[in-house]
Amino acid sequence: MRDAAPQTINLKDYTPPAFLISSVNLDVDIREARVTVRATLKVARNPARGDSQEPLVLDGEDLELLSVSIDGKALSDSNYRVDEAHLVIAQVPGAFTLETQVGFDPWKNTKLEGLYATKAGLVTQCEAEGFRHITYFIDRPDVMAKYAATLCADKAAFPRLLANGNLVAQGEGEPAGWFLPGASATRHWARWEDPFPKPSYLFAMVAAQLELLEDHFTTRSGKLALLQVYVEPGKLDQAGFAMQSLKRCMQWDEEVFGLELDLERFMIVAVSDFNAGAMENKGLNIFNTKYILARADTATDYDYYSVDKVVAHEYFHNWTGNRVTCRDWFQLSLKEGLTVYRDQEYSGDEYSRPVGRIQEVRGLRDRQFPEDAGPMAHSVRPDSYVEINNFYTATVYEKGAEVVRMYATILGKEGFRRGMDLYFQRHDGQAVTCDDFRAAMADANGADLAQFSRWYSQSGTPVVECRGEYDARKKTYTLHAKQSCPPTPGQAKKLPFVVPLAVGLVDLDGHDMPLTVDPASAFSKGKQNSTTAVLALTQAEQSFVFTEVGEHPVPSLLRGFSAPVHVKHDYTEAELTHLMAYDSDPFNRWQAGQALVTRVLLAGVERIRADREMEIPPAFMEAVGRLISDGSRDPAFAAECLQLPAENYLAECMEVADPDAIHAARMKFMHDVATKYRTRFEGAFRHFAVPGPYSPDAAAAGRRALRNTALAYVSIIDDATSRALAFLEFRRAENMTDAMASLASLSNSAGAERDRALSMFYEKWKDEALVVDKWFRVQATSCLPGTLERVKALTAHPAFELRNPNRARALLHAFAMDNPVHFHAAGGDGYRWVAEQVIALDRLNPQVASRLARTFDRWKKYDAGRQGHARAALLSIRDAKDLSGNVAEVVGRALG
Repeated sequence: MRDAAPQTINLKDYTPPAFLISSVNLDVDIREARVTVRATLKVARNPARGDSQEPLVLDGEDLELLSVSIDGKALSDSNYRVDEAHLVIAQVPGAFTLETQVGFDPWKNTKLEGLYATKAGLVTQCEAEGFRHITYFIDRPDVMAKYAATLCADKAAFPRLLANGNLVAQGEGEPAGWFLPGASATRHWARWEDPFPKPSYLFAMVAAQLELLEDHFTTRSGKLALLQVYVEPGKLDQAGFAMQSLKRCMQWDEEVFGLELDLERFMIVAVSDFNAGAMENKGLNIFNTKYILARADTATDYDYYSVDKVVAHEYFHNWTGNRVTCRDWFQLSLKEGLTVYRDQEYSGDEYSRPVGRIQEVRGLRDRQFPEDAGPMAHSVRPDSYVEINNFYTATVYEKGAEVVRMYATILGKEGFRRGMDLYFQRHDGQAVTCDDFRAAMADANGADLAQFSRWYSQSGTPVVECRGEYDARKKTYTLHAKQSCPPTPGQAKKLPFVVPLAVGLVDLDGHDMPLTVDPASAFSKGKQNSTTAVLALTQAEQSFVFTEVGEHPVPSLLRGFSAPVHVKHDYTEAELTHLMAYDSDPFNRWQAGQALVTRVLLAGVERIRADREMEIPPAFMEAVGRLISDGSRDPAFAAECLQLPAENYLAECMEVADPDAIHAARMKFMHDVATKYRTRFEGAFRHFAVPGPYSPDAAAAGRRALRNTALAYVSIIDDATSRALAFLEFRRAENMTDAMASLASLSNSAGAERDRALSMFYEKWKDEALVVDKWFRVQATSCLPGTLERVKALTAHPAFELRNPNRARALLHAFAMDNPVHFHAAGGDGYRWVAEQVIALDRLNPQVASRLARTFDRWKKYDAGRQGHARAALLSIRDAKDLSGNVAEVVGRALG
């Protein structure tokens, strides 16, 4: 059955649920091709809805209803109504016990929502609305109940039976009085109880063949907690790093936020078929294997870093998302933005904070800023949605994290902690809103944060235009700032935001100048370093006067990226070069270099379009040379500075994007730099080799990052020597980081080494699914001519599985999202093929399909010819038979 006609859900229409459920008891009987669930619910009318006599409406999809009873009395068909999405019981008492029995086949569930089959067994995914695929329920986050679950299955086929909370009983055969008795000699059962109330989206259960890694952690209050990581058979040797990550983040959360584990055990299950990265179900986190499995020869430095971050993220949800959850799905960023901020802070403490911040902002600019400028633009707290799964976006997560970071910037570290403490004190065990979080921050600090609410309600990326004015006689420097925000769908006009604008002034010798500014105009109020002021930009236009400024400074604006805004300032090339060399803020030093190279590349685009030779200013070329030579001081930072802005980012900087010219300019820049500094790059490649056994620590990863960046530049030359260097490195690489760096370099090579390396890589790793994903991805993102035809051919490869989300993302999404020169090919072939894949995927997994459809979001950014092809592709998707609501919403918004 395909989805019913989509309906728009509006925040303004929110009303409390008509009924509340205090307890849920699930008996889950698992047999071949059939799962039967008996659900016993304690239900009562919600006093918040008055004396309403509304019927009981339960959500349920793809279920066969077997029986319904109230207070032990079976209901006849005339007492209730069932349709494709609901069970409706017209007359019910004020408080009662409801029992239902349903059946379904999880092995036919390709959407991977509710209970579904993986190669290891059965697992659940209930966020956002998956629980309704397991049993009939009021499936919304503000209905919180205590859950108990008893699972019964064949012991050989399903040796692990897991659910939320604490294991309270288990046994052989079937439990006494089991509701569906059968041949029990080969069966076993387990009963789990979660002592904390939770919404249905946090329910989880697993029945599978899994291997187990165990450890323990002693909490700060002295409790000994059991830690368990379950993985698919044969992968246990790749689970150790995730376990260590779990222990580190548990300790960090105790030290930084005073939060400790509240259960006797914490479980992680990793499976290879999963729509998302991971899920924070209370006490039983279910993960995509991509974010658990790591071994030196199979995982890159970035994979290790991602495992650490995602394990931390899901664990941190235990408090910011589980103990305090969101009232409705419009408040999704209440848990996700806050928890992303927490995992960013954890990573900043564990790794390089400056490099981490650069990577966070690069990701924001590459993904979220275009989202803010496109047809799917929405505020951090959306006003409406059709399919909530379409709003698990960069805006909700990454921009939401920046909103939380602004609280910390405005209130200071101690003030933010006071706000967090009050938030938990007020709302533990509740389903609340973004406004409740803001109120806790304000009340804990005696602050007026009313205007700050606009960050939740207004969409788009604000633009802050700055102009400096120096008065040598008065020794004052005045910074004039004007903020605006472009129109977005449904929001033509915007009110001024609260923008914490972190500013420093750099003198001609490259030193930070002491700052004196009117305290009323700054959030700093003496709490921060005296060479950085956090200005309070709250009006459409404001001026900030710095006194006792002895010379004309170069302003360092938006230090640390203190707000998710575009800052515009008419910097000269010399001023940017000065900041790149001397700014004490690492982020702004990187930002100055990015601004310079963006200017060079965009100028190069115009020269290429005019059939003229692209030029790199000599002063900038010299600065790049110094960066290579000085890399030893901070290799990871130098590697970041040598990364060019992405082609999609450069497209956003143009009125009408030209993907061919952008690609040509970028390649020409790298080729010219590599040619001039080939000796230095080859020297860096040798110098930054990391001796000894592999370690993913920040120092070693930083050395590898610079070394492999050097290899990437040399490989752009693509001559016999560079190909031989990359192929030799590929052959002798002792870790996946170096192996993938060399393979990526060869994937863009025209030499015979490319095919040899790809063949050797696949033969070596064909039994490691996550490594094979890398093999698909590196081919999908190649810039060589003929890439689309090779990608098409790969869909027929025996290892390609369209129904596996990781494999689909590795090939289809990688091509559409990260290969703009081929996806946006002038003839429209890329658009047509991706549209065909969206339609094919939608029949299997609408969530994964809708994310692929999002690659068309910015189609109006391109020339008329490309727009025509993209529009035709979108129309072909729109007109496909039985299109899901997920994809229909995305395509409808894109077409406008």
